[in-house]
Amino acid sequence: MGLKAMVRFCWIFLGLLIVDPAIAQNAVPASPPGSLSDGYVLGPGDVLELGVLGREETRSRVQVQVDGTIELPLVGNVVAANKTVLQLREDVRAKLKSGGYFTNPAVNVSVVTYASRYVVVLGEVGSPGIVPIDRAYRISEILARVGGAKESGSDTLTITRQSGAEIKLNLKDIAMGSGEADPLVSAGDKIFLPAAPSFYVYGQVNSPGNYRIDSDMTVRMALARSGGLTTLGSTKKVKVTRDGNEIRLNLDDKIRDKDVIVVGQRFF
Repeated sequence: MGLKAMVRFCWIFLGLLIVDPAIAQNAVPASPPGSLSDGYVLGPGDVLELGVLGREETRSRVQVQVDGTIELPLVGNVVAANKTVLQLREDVRAKLKSGGYFTNPAVNVSVVTYASRYVVVLGEVGSPGIVPIDRAYRISEILARVGGAKESGSDTLTITRQSGAEIKLNLKDIAMGSGEADPLVSAGDKIFLPAAPSFYVYGQVNSPGNYRIDSDMTVRMALARSGGLTTLGSTKKVKVTRDGNEIRLNLDDKIRDKDVIVVGQRFF
């Protein structure tokens, strides 16, 4: 079939779909566009908005009750808990049809307030807050949904399960691994990424200030991070204050969170 003939055939077929009464009579109304909430499993406390498309009088806003049900005009009590949005949509549609209220209604169900299934993400991430979960998500996916870790974030995050159990995970392992390195989250989990440990440095260094501590950072590395010593600085005059006490560390000793490094002036 040539290109022109194929185009003509397509137009004729499309015309039949539009004007043929037999085809039009059996056509199923288009379902509402899918959304990210369609797979969300409903639970008590969730607030929903339901209605038949094109029939404003059927629109209502309801909350899933403690017993898992919602009360709707025309159809009455409907079980919503432990169903996805799509499943509830089909249930309501079936009840409206079986009750004789509509022949083939296109029902819309949307979640207005997520209250039953979510995880909480706090700390040094792009957008901390409540993240609804509509399926089994891995921690890497949750982090992606909140904008990832900030530069100021630690290398390690903590997941606190509803049972109180804690899991500590390394961000690099999460990004590169799978399975236990990138576990699934559960509704009610709390995910916390603390600020990275840091040290303070001042005195005879080129760039005094507060800096992030990288893994296994030594005094020597910390001095390099702060721009190195000035012409007046001396590696023999380096002192560290830790927990309010002044201690002496070798250049290859590791530093800890909140250490204060002071570089003194050498004598000529």
